[in-house]
Amino acid sequence: MSTFRALLVNKTDQSFTVGIESLSLDDLPEGEVTVRVAYSSVNYKDGLAAIPNGRILTRYPMIPGIDLAGTVVRSTDSRFKEGDKVIATSYDIGVSHEGGFSEYARVKADWVVPLPQGLTLKEAMALGTAGITAALSVHGLEGHGVTPDKGPVLVTGATGGVGSLAVAMLSKRGYDVVASTGKEAEHDYLRQLGAKEIIHRQELTPEKIRPLDQRRWAGAVDPVGGKTLAYVLSAMDYGGTVAVSGLTGGTEVNTTVFPFILRGVNLLGIDSVYCPMELRRMLWERLASDLKPDRLDVITTEITFDQLPQTLSQILQGKLRGRQVVRL
Repeated sequence: MSTFRALLVNKTDQSFTVGIESLSLDDLPEGEVTVRVAYSSVNYKDGLAAIPNGRILTRYPMIPGIDLAGTVVRSTDSRFKEGDKVIATSYDIGVSHEGGFSEYARVKADWVVPLPQGLTLKEAMALGTAGITAALSVHGLEGHGVTPDKGPVLVTGATGGVGSLAVAMLSKRGYDVVASTGKEAEHDYLRQLGAKEIIHRQELTPEKIRPLDQRRWAGAVDPVGGKTLAYVLSAMDYGGTVAVSGLTGGTEVNTTVFPFILRGVNLLGIDSVYCPMELRRMLWERLASDLKPDRLDVITTEITFDQLPQTLSQILQGKLRGRQVVRL
């Protein structure tokens, strides 16, 4: 193997380009573990990396792709050997370190997780960063005492990657899941994942948000943020917990202290990028067992490498549902 294919993003004062190019192993950055990538996945962050003003990549040219799964072909770290099946997500991958949209990748050993029993490489990428984010959210709700008997749990942005996986995980764990979406055509999809109730996303962005609204949910997984988060906080039950992980609805949250001091509501920030390795490994074990969605096949769409540039554009336009796995 003298060359391999990779998606390369480049930006100069005069131009911005995104395209599949031929590279060699010498083009890869330093790292202890070299992987023949079998699958990657498409995340919102990857979509931002493929536009001129996305403010994700720290330098150019760059191979984006914050997720990858494959087989070790070379390792200078004793924790990994040739032939090992591995996963690497987040950290600096696909942002300031060449990423997973490439047939080969070289990463730091400290970023690598052994593929757990119970998952294939493709399933690992059907989960990927979105799966870790959803699992962190569910783990956080559980850690703050949100149990199925406490009441329904809301998932916003329910047809997206994090949302779809959160619906499926919570349903598998026995929760009554309320899924929010603006896509009428996706109600059957959400019911297949286990949603008991589906509400329109406009219900979560009323013209006027009261400091405290009617108590509706024991917990919430929110990849949306913005005005949606402000309303969700106002409508949490006493002692409820909201796990927020996204900003597709905006970065500003106009709320008051009342949900926190009068209802004891907890607001959890979910960061999957620098999640500690001990917790990350534990979550991957759960993703291979009690948090593995029963209908992961329904959530997953496999695409070819050549379809990747178009798919990156579609995720920013909100045209995708679930998870897109890239076969490399």
